[in-house]
Amino acid sequence: MRPTGRLHLGNYLGALQNWVTLQDSYKCIYCVADLHALTTMENPKEVLEIKSNIHEMVLDWLAAGVDPKRSMIFVQSQVPEVMTLHTLLSMVTPMGWLLRVPTFKEKVRQMDETEETVNYGLVGYPVLQTADIILYKADTVPVGQDQLPHLELAREIVRRFNHRFGDTFPEPQAKLTEAPLIVGLDGHQKMSKSLDNHVEMAASSQETTRRVLTAFTDPQRLRLEQPGRPEVCNVYSLHKIFGSTSEVATVHDECTTARRGCVDCKRHLARSINGSLESLRARREKFSKDPDFVRQVLEDGAIKARAIARQTIAEVYQRMGLA
Repeated sequence: MRPTGRLHLGNYLGALQNWVTLQDSYKCIYCVADLHALTTMENPKEVLEIKSNIHEMVLDWLAAGVDPKRSMIFVQSQVPEVMTLHTLLSMVTPMGWLLRVPTFKEKVRQMDETEETVNYGLVGYPVLQTADIILYKADTVPVGQDQLPHLELAREIVRRFNHRFGDTFPEPQAKLTEAPLIVGLDGHQKMSKSLDNHVEMAASSQETTRRVLTAFTDPQRLRLEQPGRPEVCNVYSLHKIFGSTSEVATVHDECTTARRGCVDCKRHLARSINGSLESLRARREKFSKDPDFVRQVLEDGAIKARAIARQTIAEVYQRMGLA
């Protein structure tokens, strides 16, 4: 995950909860992708914020239940072998493969660049991503359906390397995950900090309530006495995530019969969100009071990751005939 600072409910429901669950069945490796973050940073201020963003994001991971005793948690750049492997993999990856990646073209458009002016790091992003996976001989990658083309490119790079230099890396397999699309408070677009339509996991109960009260509801319901349409209201979709079955039924009934106004409905949702995240926020507060805790978790994770990475690089050097 790229270090963007504090995470929001979309990150939590769409990815982080799954990360926690995966620990019950897999030996997991969770990496703060700070090198990847550099590929789209366009001003020095963003670079200077990386360290604090890492700290805040990892606090959210730990509070959600990512367990350093069961999983490796580390910062990408603290395992320099990944940069070595990225360079070596780039020697076998055709440029055409990279230029055809749909997300590359989209990023170029978003950055208002051209393929001639964009930085090499963005072009080579999938190669570094492949190095992130195979440096640890990972055999499984949790992805959504939309991310399968990215993983298939990694598999193609692995096949090409193995064909040239001998069987070195396993072809990583996809573990399909159903990540719910969490619509932001604007009711139209995916929850995102850049769109300011989000609620942070670590927000106070007061801030959560303030943010939820700005949420858009049924645009056709202009007065309290008008029946609402829960099926088109994003506030109702969030009730279904954070409320109990009986609460959701009550919300639906009182909305469709005009016995509940939108403001009351949003206050109810805020209470449900705060109740659901209460223990998570308490754990985060406890972790944050020990300034060295996150640093130690990341240092220990980097030591474990480097032990694996060194072995892999030694094998790759031997396969490629390097000294």
